[in-house]
Amino acid sequence: MTTNEEVQDLNPGEAVRQKILVADDEASIRRILETRLKMVGYDVVVAEDGEEALELFNKTNPDLVVLDVMMPKMDGYGVTREIRRTSDIPIIILTALGDVSERITGLELGADDYVIKPFSPKELEARVKAVLRRSGVKDVVIPAAGGKVAKNVITTGCIKIDTARRQVYRKNERIRLTGMEFSLLELLVNNSGQAFSRNEILQHVWSYPADHRIDTRVVDVHISRLRSKLEADPANPELILTARGIGYMFQRIN
Repeated sequence: MTTNEEVQDLNPGEAVRQKILVADDEASIRRILETRLKMVGYDVVVAEDGEEALELFNKTNPDLVVLDVMMPKMDGYGVTREIRRTSDIPIIILTALGDVSERITGLELGADDYVIKPFSPKELEARVKAVLRRSGVKDVVIPAAGGKVAKNVITTGCIKIDTARRQVYRKNERIRLTGMEFSLLELLVNNSGQAFSRNEILQHVWSYPADHRIDTRVVDVHISRLRSKLEADPANPELILTARGIGYMFQRIN
C-alpha cells in the first residue's frame, strides 16, 4: 500500500496510482464516483454490496475504502468491523443527511471520516485526498521530555510514540492506531500542554476549512478511541485531557 506523503503529492502519472475501493448499492453513485476518482488519478474498484466489498478488499489491497452504510448482504458497519480486525486502512463512510447516529456508529467502529448524502463528487474527492495525506508516513523531530531532542521518538509514562514509523507502544507492545488516530495524537503530543478546540483539531487533522460546518463529534469519537487504546483508565484519563470550555490537550507524564 502506498503511504509515502511525497508520492501522494506527485501527479498520478509520476507515481504509483493509489487504489480506492468504492462500495455502494446505488449504481448511479458507483458510476459517478468511479468516473470522477479515475479522472483525478486514482485506480478504482467498485462493489455493489458489503460481501463483495469485503471480497474485493482482500483481493485488491486498496489504499482507501469508501463505504455506504446501507448496503445489502452486509452493511457498511459490518464491513468496517471486519476490515478493522486486520487493517488500519483509511475508511470514509457515506451516510444519510439527517441520521447522526449512523455517523457516530461508523466512527466508533473505526471509520476515519464521513460524507453526508447527497454530496458533491468534489467534496468526496477533497475528503479522500485529506484522509490519504493524513494517513501517510512523515519523518519529523519531536522535543522529548526534559528539553532534549529525540529524533522521531517520544516517551511519556509507559507510552512510546515513534513518529517516523507512525507507531505507538505500551511497555514495548504495539498499539494499533488508524492513520487519523495517529495524526490526532501527533498534533496533541507535539503541542503538549496546549488546548485545542474541536474546530481547530478538525482544521489541523482532517483539513477542514475554518468555515466548514461539520458535527464536531467526529473529534470526540476519535478522542474516545484514542483514550481506550492509550489510557490505563479511559474514564479517568491522564494523558489526553479535556480542557473545559475549550477542547482537548495532551499532558506528558514521567
